[in-house]
Amino acid sequence: MEAHNPSIFRRLLGYISKVFKAFKLMLSIIFFAIFALFLIGIFSNQLPPIPEEGALYLAPSGVLVDQKSYIYPIDSLFADQTMSNQETLVRDVVESIDSATYDPRITHLVIVTDFLEGASIAKLEEISQALMRFKATDKPIIAVADNFTQSQYFLAAHADEILMNPMGSVLITGIGAYGSYFRNALDKLDIKVHVFRTGDYKSAAEPFLRNNMSAEAKEDISAVINQLWQSYTDKIESLRGLEKGTIDSLANNLHSQLQTTQGDTAKLAYNAGLIDYVATRSEMHNYLNSQIPNDMHGEFVAIDMSSYVANIRRENSHEQAADKIAVVVAKGTIFDGEQPEGEIGGDTLSQILSEVRYDPQVKAIVLRIDSPGGSAFASDNIRDSLYGQGNQQVPIVVSMGSYAASGGYWIAAEADKIVAMPSTITGSIGVYSMIPNFEKTLATLGVNSDGVGTTDIADIMQLDRPMSKQAKVILQSSVDHIYDRFINLVANGRDQSPEAIHDIAQGRIWTGQQALENGLVDQLGDLKDAITAAAELAGIQEYSVTYPSRVLTPQEQFFQDISQNFSASISKIGFSKFASSLINSETMTAISPLKHLSEFNDPRGVYLRCDNCSM
Repeated sequence: MEAHNPSIFRRLLGYISKVFKAFKLMLSIIFFAIFALFLIGIFSNQLPPIPEEGALYLAPSGVLVDQKSYIYPIDSLFADQTMSNQETLVRDVVESIDSATYDPRITHLVIVTDFLEGASIAKLEEISQALMRFKATDKPIIAVADNFTQSQYFLAAHADEILMNPMGSVLITGIGAYGSYFRNALDKLDIKVHVFRTGDYKSAAEPFLRNNMSAEAKEDISAVINQLWQSYTDKIESLRGLEKGTIDSLANNLHSQLQTTQGDTAKLAYNAGLIDYVATRSEMHNYLNSQIPNDMHGEFVAIDMSSYVANIRRENSHEQAADKIAVVVAKGTIFDGEQPEGEIGGDTLSQILSEVRYDPQVKAIVLRIDSPGGSAFASDNIRDSLYGQGNQQVPIVVSMGSYAASGGYWIAAEADKIVAMPSTITGSIGVYSMIPNFEKTLATLGVNSDGVGTTDIADIMQLDRPMSKQAKVILQSSVDHIYDRFINLVANGRDQSPEAIHDIAQGRIWTGQQALENGLVDQLGDLKDAITAAAELAGIQEYSVTYPSRVLTPQEQFFQDISQNFSASISKIGFSKFASSLINSETMTAISPLKHLSEFNDPRGVYLRCDNCSM
């Protein structure tokens, strides 16, 4: 009898089947590991109580944000639980400081900035206001760190005493706005980019048209960053009792001043009056032990920010008033359709706003905008859900975060009141459309386009064919129309003439302070001030503040609950590293859901976006 010899094809199928079985087994192991950690987290997740006497330990990590980005379950599982993956809510920081201000149990505030990756000046200013309220009670503030970046030092400067490691430095470099320009590269690739825009200062598409920044863009951006820098240096010099111009002099002459200390950056910071003590980590710890109430072991008593806020909210949970002010966060680039937290989906945010508007307990809405804009179509959908005909008439106050520009201002313009921080970046009232053409690129590869159409514009959106004059007129007319619509809705919302708005529009960006002066905002203040303004407009004194968000699917909720309960456990035992070793990053990238199919998804290809607002 002839021996059975399976075909190559069947052997291949058998091999593939074994691979998939192994993969399923691996996922099963991972699932049970997750479940075990979930149970561990549930039973170990006891909230530390607020001490009878001790310090609030404020150590924000990652990036300061108004809304935490949604993390896909697969990303959460395999991500390394490090600082770079973390975000800290500004409102949590502010709430912890404000609660501690009047809490007799909190005697000191300890600021640790080593884990803070970055923040806009607007968000730093918002925390600054809370720190100033704390300072007014004469409770001591102590800041400790190994090093201080520019953002970190802004918070530390509020301390009564600043301690820094002898190996550390205070690096204050100034504010810059730099970018890459691709005109030469596109020319080499024979790629032509058609740009249609309105406004002399609408510079979003400049990187594709030029090899350098235009004079108009430099003028516009310089005015903004100079004011932001002035605000930063004035605050630091005031808090530290330094002569005006000290910070500018230090930054501009850092190379020569460092030579006077033989390269000792800690000594330079001390000599300049930026810090009060140079101390090793053990010396810092001993100093805190000497200043803050101790436990039975002689260690200073403190509670971390997250635990403190959770305790405060638990204590106040029974005091929730029936009337509500809903704070809806609009954070990130504006896209058409559905988007998770951390980005703005036109449909997603519109749904949230519609539900909030028709909640009988909601007496006012605060729209917290932290966005450079994006899709024109999505921006208008959001605007309509707020101010459209037939909507329940409740007061709407806009609170601007780091930026509320272009599409961000489109959804803000018709609010009953607009509140911005002095360093908020806003404006950028302008429109653009950008369409690449690959005809010449493909031709060099021997690919040519040909065919027939029923009209002269049948090929209007063919990226492999030259753009006709008719198409250019059509697209520019569309952009001009949307710009006119932008101008008119702003004029209507701000009770000004379209001509007056045009004079301050044309894509130009403004700080919150400048926007107050030209009428684009009504008041300078933080989120707390915006909530107070909303209560006044609604005529209510007793109210609770809610933060409505996208309703998670059961699967999303499950994974979120898991993440919240055992993330700390994962970090401790290094599970993420183990999981990552099982499946490499390339494989995970391939099977993870894509966050965005495209950065630009407006159905008409028209955008209200400020690309120079992230500073």
